[in-house]
Amino acid sequence: MKEIGWRKSTYSSSNGGNCVEVAATDNVLVRDTKQDGTGPVLRFTPAAWRRFASQLKRSLASRRQAFRNSEVVTTGAAAG
Repeated sequence: MKEIGWRKSTYSSSNGGNCVEVAATDNVLVRDTKQDGTGPVLRFTPAAWRRFASQLKRSLASRRQAFRNSEVVTTGAAAG
């Protein structure tokens, strides 16, 4: 059996926080690093993974924009 090459997310911290690992085989595999390789593995088809990642990026971008807008409003109110 071929060894699966897992890699830690670049968004994961090195202090044991909320970390995930991903591996690419015929599918995209995702697991929680805190399980030391013994926990469940999510399996995505490449197309499903692209849709998931795309939606996540859009969601994060809209949250960042909303946060920036709230900073402008807060900063403007404090300055006035």
